[in-house]
Amino acid sequence: MGQEKYTVEHEWLRVGDDGLVTVGITAYAQDHLGDLVFVQLPEVGAAIAKGEEAAVIESVKAASEINMPVAGTVVEINDALANAPEKVNEDPLGEGWFFKMKIDDAAELNSLMDKAAYDDMIKGLA
Repeated sequence: MGQEKYTVEHEWLRVGDDGLVTVGITAYAQDHLGDLVFVQLPEVGAAIAKGEEAAVIESVKAASEINMPVAGTVVEINDALANAPEKVNEDPLGEGWFFKMKIDDAAELNSLMDKAAYDDMIKGLA
């Protein structure tokens, strides 16, 4: 398994051996959102700048945007979420991934948190 990074917006990024980055939301995020009922993913081939909206998720509690954690191009989406958004709740760090991307600048990953830093951050949110 590749390197994992986290954002303050509760997204995780996993760098694969192929250099592609898989993006999803953390267990903390899905727990606070509640049961997801809808996931709108980006188009394959979309080039999205850091901070721009990449996906929209709706739960029984709220709608939320997933913003691009680093700039890049979407190369694959998790089609299974269209008919089964609950996969995000059931396995947010596995089957509930949102999309894979080719990042523009690998150095951007250095600005994100590692697991220990993220865990420290969410301890302060309890």
